[in-house]
Parts: sequence; C-alpha cells; structure tokens
Amino acid sequence: MNRLLTVIALSTSPGLLYSQASDDIVGGGPHCEIGVSRLKQFLPLALLLTTPCLVPAQSTSIPWTGYGHDPQHTAVSVTPAQALSNIHWQTPVDLNPPGGGTGDLFVHYGSPVITAGNTVIVPVGNNGAGFQLKAFNGGTGAPIYTLTSDYTLPGHDWTPPYGPALALGTRLFYAGAGGTIYYRDLPNSATGPNGQSGKTGQFAFYGMTGANGYTNNAATYNSNVQISTPLTTDRSGNVYFGFIVTGSTPLGLSSGIAKVSFAGTGNWIAATALSGDSQIALNCAPALSNPQTTIYVATSNGGEFDTGHLVSISASTMKKISSAALYDPRNPTTVLATVSSDSTAAPMVGPDGDVYYGVLESPCCTSHNDRGWLLHFDSTLDVTKTPGSFGWDDTASVVPSSAVPSYTGTSSYLILTKYNNYIGAGTGNGVNKVGILDPNATQQDEYSTSSVTVMHEVITVNGVTPNGSLPSVKEWCINSAAIDPYTKAAIINSEDGTVYRWDFTTNSLLQGLSLTSGRGEAYTPTAIGPDGTIYAVNDAILFAVGN
Repeated sequence: MNRLLTVIALSTSPGLLYSQASDDIVGGGPHCEIGVSRLKQFLPLALLLTTPCLVPAQSTSIPWTGYGHDPQHTAVSVTPAQALSNIHWQTPVDLNPPGGGTGDLFVHYGSPVITAGNTVIVPVGNNGAGFQLKAFNGGTGAPIYTLTSDYTLPGHDWTPPYGPALALGTRLFYAGAGGTIYYRDLPNSATGPNGQSGKTGQFAFYGMTGANGYTNNAATYNSNVQISTPLTTDRSGNVYFGFIVTGSTPLGLSSGIAKVSFAGTGNWIAATALSGDSQIALNCAPALSNPQTTIYVATSNGGEFDTGHLVSISASTMKKISSAALYDPRNPTTVLATVSSDSTAAPMVGPDGDVYYGVLESPCCTSHNDRGWLLHFDSTLDVTKTPGSFGWDDTASVVPSSAVPSYTGTSSYLILTKYNNYIGAGTGNGVNKVGILDPNATQQDEYSTSSVTVMHEVITVNGVTPNGSLPSVKEWCINSAAIDPYTKAAIINSEDGTVYRWDFTTNSLLQGLSLTSGRGEAYTPTAIGPDGTIYAVNDAILFAVGN
C-alpha cells in the first residue's frame, strides 16, 4: 500500500539450487551444498560423485518454513506451481478485519507455514487483539487443529505480522506473551506427542525457571517484553527473533535479538550493543547466511520514520560481527536512509552471500516517489554495492538466471522486486510494476532527479487494472513474491483482487485468478506448497488456488 496514504492521509536445472536437510552432501568448501535426492532426478551417479560443486548452498528446503520460504528469505519454491485455474479452499486470516470490509486495510498478515506433509499452518488475527494458528490439509482445506496464543503486538499504527516458523520439519515455533515462544511437535498431526490438542511446550530466551525466570515473573514479562519480528529457524532447529522491552524486568533486559535452541537454551544481544540504535527494526525477520553461521537483521530507533543499520551477528555466540549504516544512495556517505516501522522488509541473502535490504528514501517520502531503495552489501557488510530502485516494503526474491530465457548477462542469479511508482508521490505516475533486476549490471535511475546508478532492469511487467485513469494502475501487493523456477514464473498478488502468474519466458501475466473485488491493503507474501498449490492473501483471506 502506498506509504504516502499514511503520510498525507548453476546447474542446468533450477531445482538444483536448494537442498534437502536430510541428505545434504558437501563438496568444494563450506559454501557448497547440493541435495542428493533432487540431483538424482537429473544427473547420473558418476557426475554426482565427480562434481565438486554445482551451486552455492542456499538452505534446507522444507516446502515453506516461514517468511520468504527459507532462512535466507529467497522465496524460491522447491516444487512447480499449479495453474491459476480455481480456488481450492479459503480461510480468513483476520476474524475481525478493521474497517468492516471497506477502506484501506493497514494490516501486514503473516506468511503461512507449509510442511512436507502438506499441512498449511495459517496465522489468524482478531483485529490485532489475540492470535491463533489454524492448521489445514493443503490438498482439501480440511481443518486439522487450532493453536491459541496469548501473544500481544507491539503498539503501532499498522498491525505488524504474526510470523511462525517450522524447525527441522518437525517442530512449529510461534510467539507467545512476555517474549516467550510456544512450540508444537508433530505439526501434521491433529494431536501432539502426548495426545494433547494444544502446544507441546514453552521456552523463554532469558529462562523459564529460577527466581528471575518467566514462570515466577510472568505478569512482569508479559507487560514489558514483546516479540517484534517474524520468527526464523535454521537447519539445527534454532529459532531467532527480535524483541522489544518497554519496562523493567528482573534480568534487566533491553530490546534486541534472541536465539533459542531446539532444546530451549536461550541467548540474546541488545540492539544498542549491535549498532547504538535502540531496537531491532519492527517486522524485520532475521536472515541467515548460506552456511548459517551469520545472522543479518536491521536496527533502528523505533520511529515510523527513523534511521538505522544493517548488522551481522555470530549465530553460534550471538556476538556482533559488524554493522553498516543505511545510507540513501543519492548521498551515500552523508544522508541516512529512512527505516520505517510500517515496512516488513527483511534482509535477503543471495546464493553468493550478498545481502539485500529495503529502506525508504530521505527525506521521506516523496523525494524518490515513495519507492525507497534496495540496498546491496557483500557478506561482510564492508562493501556497498549497486542498489535497486525500489525497496521500502519488499523483500527481494532470488530468480535463477536460467529461469529468464531472454537474459544474456553474466550473473548466476537475478532478483525480483516490487517496482511500484505511486501516483501523487513526487513525480510518481501510478505505473506500478514488478521487476527482475541484475544485481551486477547497472543503469541510471529513471525515478531520481539526481544521478544515481542502480541495478539494471532485465524485464518488468506493469499492473493491468486501472487505478482511476490510465496509465495509473492498481498496486502490486506483495512483500515477498514466490518464485517457481520450474515453469520460469513468479506468483504475484495485486490490490485489484487478482493473483497472477508472471511468465518470464513471454514476459507476460500469463494467468490470473480473481480472488476478491480488490482492496487497498498492506503488503503480504505469496507461497507455494509441496503439491504446487499457490497461496495468496487478499482482503484478509488466505486463498489456496491451483489446477
């Protein structure tokens, strides 16, 4: 949704990019992993045994572990998507959407979690007052179980997302009160390990027991500590998240980022120790490097329009590695970019280890048509690379270069990002696009009055539904777009109420399926299940669509 509204009113097969957690093989160094089970579909055994490294490692590939699919937030599906032909089933993601079905919907709904057993776990809110998770059979939409949570949101004008995550394919983590996390084992089963219908257990990163732990001080922690980001899990079963502290606690906590192991051991580091900023950026899901040794997350001072840093942290020790100030590319050493607490942008880690993170321009929000920038760093955060020309509320997705037949450059992967050009914001004309960019090629930015070099546009596609009079069209409504490298396409959702398949071969919106009559709303992710079912949120409803 237009931020201005709130201001004024390589292998030969793309399937080889990702590896199964249970059968990784390693060759060619710590950045090289290939999933044996998937490789066997395409390559003879002799080649498997003699090829030291075909592609850089990405991550485990359980169908959809949380926001952006994986710990790097690449949003690349491990299965081909079905055709956009029919709505299979649907379910509300908000039991009481604000506005009563009219007006703009300022709610960031969380990503579904999808297991290898095709259980779809849907975060469901109640107009920001209370949350639950509803599990469904992905093939039929039949309900399996419901988990309730006493989680409360950090105070904010736009409702932040409630983001669970799946660990090791066997444990579902979800946020609770007081900075605690609940977990449910056997996520495909109607009941847990001991036949219980609800949660399996609860962890606190600062400790559950003892004089200063959660159990003996629940009311204090519940009042003063809140998880403030979607959860992210790694291949060892650890879970990471940002949290906000608003008052005193027995252990003297301050806002920061926490890690909880699969066994429940916790560790944390304060945001002030990472960058000098007061907190982890609201809604910013932590990302992990490809070897999963480094955490990336943004920090800010918590305002709706603030400055901030991108930081890296040791995943093993939770100690700071480095930090980089987030600058506006037009003044890359003197003017800090804007980190908005309305944004759900998260770091994305590419196959080469580069890190991408979206910010707003400064001054905000019309000096770059309310588009912001996609900042681009190397893995150390010491080298600033060419930015993209849109970024404020979007997490870039990875597109294998082989999935774009017209591409003739040298990059091993490309990135997809929303490319809205909001009408009424600066010189914005309402020609809202989605773009595939080359992170290693450049062009002059067409949206800036100053000379800025940005990532080269490989292909773009315009929205199709007029927003008033043409050329203005309805906004693209995604903060993470699902990529289908098998059919060479992306699944993109629009505020016109339609979910589209953007076909990279023809550079056209090859298919579209109407979900609702359309509504202005905060951006949401798309996802793809293990059977190819497509999931998109439109007007506070999750739709499962396919053949």
